[in-house]
Amino acid sequence: MTAHPFTIHNYRAYWIARFASTLASLSMVVVIGWQVYDIARQTMGVQQAALQLGLVGLAQFLPLLILSLVAGWVADRIDRRWIIRAAILLEVVCASLLAWLTASDAITLPALFGIAALLGVGRAFAGPALSALAPNLVPKDALPTAIALSALAWQVGSIGGPALGGYLYAADRALPYQVSAAMFVLSLTMMLLVTRVPRANMKSGANPFAQMADGLRYVKQNRLVLGAISLDMFAVLLGGATAMLPIYARDILHIGADGLGHLRAAPAVGAVAVALVLSWRPLKTNVGTKMLWSVVGFGLATAVFGWAGPVMTAWWGPAMVGSDTAPAVLVSLVALAALGAFDMISVYVRGSLIQLYTPDAMRGRVGAVSTLFISSSNELGEARAGFLAAAIGPVIATAGGGVLAVLVTALWARIFPELQRARTFDPPVELVEPMPEETKT
Repeated sequence: MTAHPFTIHNYRAYWIARFASTLASLSMVVVIGWQVYDIARQTMGVQQAALQLGLVGLAQFLPLLILSLVAGWVADRIDRRWIIRAAILLEVVCASLLAWLTASDAITLPALFGIAALLGVGRAFAGPALSALAPNLVPKDALPTAIALSALAWQVGSIGGPALGGYLYAADRALPYQVSAAMFVLSLTMMLLVTRVPRANMKSGANPFAQMADGLRYVKQNRLVLGAISLDMFAVLLGGATAMLPIYARDILHIGADGLGHLRAAPAVGAVAVALVLSWRPLKTNVGTKMLWSVVGFGLATAVFGWAGPVMTAWWGPAMVGSDTAPAVLVSLVALAALGAFDMISVYVRGSLIQLYTPDAMRGRVGAVSTLFISSSNELGEARAGFLAAAIGPVIATAGGGVLAVLVTALWARIFPELQRARTFDPPVELVEPMPEETKT
């Protein structure tokens, strides 16, 4: 009988650490976005302020772009626990700096951009190490459940983080950063409790640059993994709506900072519901096709969210917006919840395929490539959304991005037929054989 991941001490500590750091990180991200947009709106119009949101996304993405391959190599070379601990410690410093600057009324756009870039550095190293560590903590047959639970930690944190950040900021501007610093300390403490686990290591003495390139080479050769992560990248890059939420909260739905917390939490509500089901009843058949349809649903839900507020207000007047229970706001929240539910299915299938189709000694480097793709869709997607909103307006940028995500999915189904042929999570034997450089320790 397969052991449940929560019966394993190391996995429990890892899960709590991931949950606490996610809660803290998302609490900070939503407040950083709000502060950037709010400061910008004091001297700029809506579209110019939207451009500043795009620049924040770019500030977080550039460190990931520059450091991801190095971070993947480090995750396969050094004890992954210490990489995660160092990254969390950097996040403690960032949260403390933001708390001090905000409390002393010294917060500025350059300071927010600089600290956002530092957070990007932490994520560049933490992402590959976290994804590569999880399979070392549980038996192989428990990995899909462990991935669902890990995604649950992320999504529950995604519910609590944005809402917590919005509510704490409404009470005191420095409070969300102070609470985030404390949660990062908890996360660091739990990671210190994770004991050493056996793992595969790279052969020493090989060319580090060649080893870094092995991650790219492996992803390129494994078309199923390449198709899965590139589909997610382009779908979220085009259809991601999170960067636009401060604009929708402040200037379209007129629900303020508290309402922004609701908007940020709504996708995670849908995702948590799905993650709970998947942790209880994991997907076992037609996993590739289900992932494709989930991305289609993600794009359609994004389009509905993008148009709901403006269209309903244009048809029925200002009564459609302005409060948490206004009709256009409720439709927007439902659309965001559906968006999160569909995205959770995609995350679950993609994560399981990547972890189970990748040898352990390659997981750090392949995880780095995956992190780079995901960050391209998230941080770079936020930059794309901000720049496009500055050019054509936030409504067309958001709703049109959702439609483009649907079209990309149809195109990827043709380019990567391996996705539709992925019936289960069990990889062919030849795909999990160690590469020549790998040795077991």
